Amino acid sequence: MEIKKRITTSVLATVLGLGLSASTLSAADMTKWMDEFQPSVLTKAEQKAEMDWFEKAALPYKGMTIKVVSEGIGTHVYESKTLTKAFYDLTGIKVIHDIIGEGDVVEKLQTQMQTGQNIYDAYINDSDLIGTHWRYKQARDLTDWMANDGKAVTNPGLDLEDFIGTSFTTGPDGKLYQLPDQQFANLYWFRADWFADPKNMADFKAKYGYDLGVPVNWSAYEDIAEFFTGRVIDGKKVYGHMDYGKKDPSLGWRFTDAWMSMAGMGDVGEPNGLPVDEWGIRVNEKSQPVGSCIERGGATNSPAAVYAINKYNEWLKKYAPPSAAGMVFSEAGPVPAQGEIAQQMFWYTAFTADMVKEKIAVVNEDGTPKWRMAPSPHGAYWTEGTKIGYQDAGSWTLMKSTPVKNSQAAWLYAQFVTSKTVDLKKSHVGLTFIRESSINHESFTKRAPKLGGLIEFYRSPARIQWSPTGTNVPDYPKLAQLWWQNIGDASSGAKTAQEALNSLCEAQEKVLKRLERAGVQGDIGPKLNKKSDASYWLKKEGSPKPKLVNEKPQAQTISYDELIKSWTK
Repeated sequence: MEIKKRITTSVLATVLGLGLSASTLSAADMTKWMDEFQPSVLTKAEQKAEMDWFEKAALPYKGMTIKVVSEGIGTHVYESKTLTKAFYDLTGIKVIHDIIGEGDVVEKLQTQMQTGQNIYDAYINDSDLIGTHWRYKQARDLTDWMANDGKAVTNPGLDLEDFIGTSFTTGPDGKLYQLPDQQFANLYWFRADWFADPKNMADFKAKYGYDLGVPVNWSAYEDIAEFFTGRVIDGKKVYGHMDYGKKDPSLGWRFTDAWMSMAGMGDVGEPNGLPVDEWGIRVNEKSQPVGSCIERGGATNSPAAVYAINKYNEWLKKYAPPSAAGMVFSEAGPVPAQGEIAQQMFWYTAFTADMVKEKIAVVNEDGTPKWRMAPSPHGAYWTEGTKIGYQDAGSWTLMKSTPVKNSQAAWLYAQFVTSKTVDLKKSHVGLTFIRESSINHESFTKRAPKLGGLIEFYRSPARIQWSPTGTNVPDYPKLAQLWWQNIGDASSGAKTAQEALNSLCEAQEKVLKRLERAGVQGDIGPKLNKKSDASYWLKKEGSPKPKLVNEKPQAQTISYDELIKSWTK
């Protein structure tokens, strides 16, 4: 009821209170689009009121063409193919919504930042760039934008409090720099039917001395991977783990997308560890990056980081299909749906839509999944209150180098595709949630049994421990490329984990030094600590953490049913 009251107040009453004229969109077109945007958290009267507002606010921009860009996931395909048409019919603004690779989005954004050339009028780029946008001041501060140049084109029904990801897109200055458009988490995925099989359960208990269940820590994950690898199920040899290892930009995301925090490399803190984050970068009390290597107080080459890389390599070689080592992210993603993988610790919920299709190996005849998703297990260095997983938050970003009028028209489109009028339908298409009202809608309560735990996770308090890259990273484009190049050396065997991480932290510090010398980020840019002996930092509380005597503590599992109950208490 509270959500319903808020919607009515913020959209219907507010819009009608402005005295806006009735829609000039034909009744047939209005009906067509309102039918398309079902289900919705709004009534059709409330939807019409919100659409009337967009039509009226867009009058000064009618006839314009704007260009926006995003990476290629189902949510953005729906926006590009369907929502651009609805927006044009409603406003007369033509939107060219390009779909390109994630790395290409970052490259285009970086080029616009470096040259000042307006390549796109708006970008849906990961909130991983929040530290970049906050420091360089080339992205429009949306808090200021909505109060000034963007005020006339800011939807009174936007309802920022309904968005679940604004903590990820807000800088240390308290200003909003990006508006979430889609979110998906990196969770643990497993074959619930195999885990519940009486023979598998009995054999596992006999071998390991504890119950087969959802692994709470990496020790249990490793045991389960060993148990299933080589086991024959339904006439097929199966594997206990899935991953990928080709030296490619996607290998970098594999680690910066919170693998290191899952291992326990960073400090306690939500949404990100402070003062040391999951990239191993330490900041001071002014949020200035001060180091990446242990000698400056960072953790990128710390014992916890070495442990994280070693476990990745070990499991890839021992428990994943032999072909996995030569795969990139996009190639590895569909493999679990083929029915030969028992579990995967590092699985993006963006794959859910493809994993619930009818007549595939991991879906029952009644449409329910044979698999479930659950929170990721944590490594030996992890402590309570530390970030334990990654959540992608592709978010609308307006650049200052874009002409104001183009930004205003693009801002209207950004708000339309995230509006309450369309968001629930868009969430059903892409399963990438950004609004509380959509997550909690009864249509997802009904659909939840066919989504393998996705809805339960997003409605649970566990969700807050999954977050994107935070503000410790001062230049995402420059630093991100260092990860796949250096981790690739460890993955290929060219270097040991320690050697690769030493090279990585030194490379990160070279970038930090250049930024410090250039002074381009002012008093919130890097200011490197002087080097000290590693023992100085390892003796201090928090990250970087000294090497553990035992990196495989007692294994822990929990039954999936008990896990779900714990979320709903």
